[in-house]
Amino acid sequence: MVFADDNYLVRTGVSALLSEGDEVELVSAVADADALIRAVAEHRPDAVLTDIRMPPTHTIEGIEAAKRIRTEYPEIGVVVLSQFADDDYAFELLENGVSGLGYLLKERIADRDELIRALQEVCRGGSALDPKVIEVLLARKSHEEPSALLGLSAREREVLQQMATGRNNHAIAATLYMSDRAVEKHIGSIFQKLGLAEEREVNRRIMAVLAFLEATGTAR
Repeated sequence: MVFADDNYLVRTGVSALLSEGDEVELVSAVADADALIRAVAEHRPDAVLTDIRMPPTHTIEGIEAAKRIRTEYPEIGVVVLSQFADDDYAFELLENGVSGLGYLLKERIADRDELIRALQEVCRGGSALDPKVIEVLLARKSHEEPSALLGLSAREREVLQQMATGRNNHAIAATLYMSDRAVEKHIGSIFQKLGLAEEREVNRRIMAVLAFLEATGTAR
């Protein structure tokens, strides 16, 4: 994995955190987007973790690097880190699709398991979106036009949000303090309301998440 952040303390702290186990091999930690692109070309890592704001302008260098990496090396998953759940940043990152991309708030990096899970998910070609980021996307979309998912209950929407972050049923249950059986019932209801009851299990789960992302304007 390659990690990019211009803050020395963050860079060394996260590097040390990732080195605590053997799930991730950190091959390079760099301070700017240009160095990130060079490191990716040299090491061809499975995953990249990058801050959004880096030199020289401290605006969206990380997002631009993420999109370039996904275009040039589609086998590499990329997770970007942000201080805030900014819907403009999320739309900029995800405008061409969510496959192999993650968007986490920096507050999540203190949870090593959460960070590792996100990196593993994007490596598999999935997505890892911070629940708070999903909330701001939903809020933005609700001001633009009625959501296609208005037929879902509040709890079903929470479950679908968790599905969009890449969690399996057991992880969703733990996150929302529900039983596994309750999660299964909610997901079954989601499939029914979205007209996916007759699809194969894997297909309808993917299609449900795509419907969610389409409704939030992130699957284009």
